[in-house]
Amino acid sequence: MGKLIIKKRHTLRKSDASLLKERLYAEIGEEAEQYLTNTIEVAETNSDTKIYFVGKKPYLLEVDNIIFPTLYGALELPITTRQVIVDMGAVSFVINGANIMRPGVLAVTPDVEQNHPVVIVDERHKKSIAIGTALYNAEELLMQTSGKVVKTWHCVGDEIWNLIQ
Repeated sequence: MGKLIIKKRHTLRKSDASLLKERLYAEIGEEAEQYLTNTIEVAETNSDTKIYFVGKKPYLLEVDNIIFPTLYGALELPITTRQVIVDMGAVSFVINGANIMRPGVLAVTPDVEQNHPVVIVDERHKKSIAIGTALYNAEELLMQTSGKVVKTWHCVGDEIWNLIQ
């Protein structure tokens, strides 16, 4: 993929904002409330990625028709759902875009679902360090002994991060 560029940006209509709210609730539950205000802007990019600005801050994104907090949003307004907690040895790899391998996973929240986004969190500081897609449900993920368990697609310094900073 080439450089990510915002093509146009506009305010969402109330009906579209209501739909966005429903979709976000479906992904992260009650914690969605902290990400929503009366005015939400959407930035359409030169790819399938859309970035939603809440209070002029890039808190949400849409990738593959799924709404989820951006890494910036997860850092500013942490969520306790859909988390994969990794050991400190994995952090340097993850912040450079590496996928999450099973030996580096210490815990997952029970609401992690296969093919849904998750927040990758470091064990020591409990800070969000990346966003990815779980390749297994929580229980299945913990039963794995090796291999890739989360496909990382958003981390510090990537195209999305650089676009919204």
